[in-house]
Amino acid sequence: MSTIELTKMQGCGNDFVIIDYAEYEKTGMAMDELAKKVCDRHFGVGADGMIIPKTDTANTDIGWYFYNSDGSIAQMCGNGMRCFARYVYDKGLVKKKEFSVATGAGIISPQFLEDGNVKVNMGIPVLEDAKIPFKGERKLKVLDREFDITPVSMGNPHCVITVEDTPMDMALKYGPVIERHEYFPEKTNTEFVKIISKSEIEMCVYERGCGITLACGTGACASVVACVLNNLTEQNVKVNLPGGAVFVEWQGNKDNPQKNIFLTGPANYSFRAEYML
Repeated sequence: MSTIELTKMQGCGNDFVIIDYAEYEKTGMAMDELAKKVCDRHFGVGADGMIIPKTDTANTDIGWYFYNSDGSIAQMCGNGMRCFARYVYDKGLVKKKEFSVATGAGIISPQFLEDGNVKVNMGIPVLEDAKIPFKGERKLKVLDREFDITPVSMGNPHCVITVEDTPMDMALKYGPVIERHEYFPEKTNTEFVKIISKSEIEMCVYERGCGITLACGTGACASVVACVLNNLTEQNVKVNLPGGAVFVEWQGNKDNPQKNIFLTGPANYSFRAEYML
């Protein structure tokens, strides 16, 4: 029986298996099939996604292959990026504390802070319907409710909904249906947001390709963008997720949305292991 070495990491409970490319090559498997195998929480390691560093990029310091637990490709993942950044720096694959990463959502730049957290320049939020992609109205009727929604892309599509109900209850009930709603031709992540104050929100997410997760970095960013656009919060916001808190800063607004958004939070190791295929 063959084995590969892998590392398990998590950011606010959003967990990932990271496998070096040389180890991946030993498997002889397609990446999507390996992702489904190792991410399975009963027969594999268990994770929300699988990341494989890509070192042969032309215009960036490094790149990645990122797969959701169901084997689908995700263009971006904020929590995954923080974990990836710590991993490749600690492994010596990059030598700088601020560097560029090629992703499906474009070039992303993580940076290590003095307090040990990782700050990621997540780029400019996309609000144009065709680019999200989104094909529908800003009101969405699903099951027994009609929601006011704000569609946003952070390289991957998001449907942000502010609620007064418990966000987790809403995510569990409505998330699976909205994920596959016809308004979102490439499916969507769905965030349910409860406003605590002008500088703090609570958010739960039903992630495209994963289901309920303890945290979602792109979802936290999309939620803050939606809150700012709807005059619900200020531009620096603490986002409380089931697995912990992250901080989001966006100096954009409805009249000037072309501003980069920054995500700051932890990235922690869980374990390293030898995995039997």
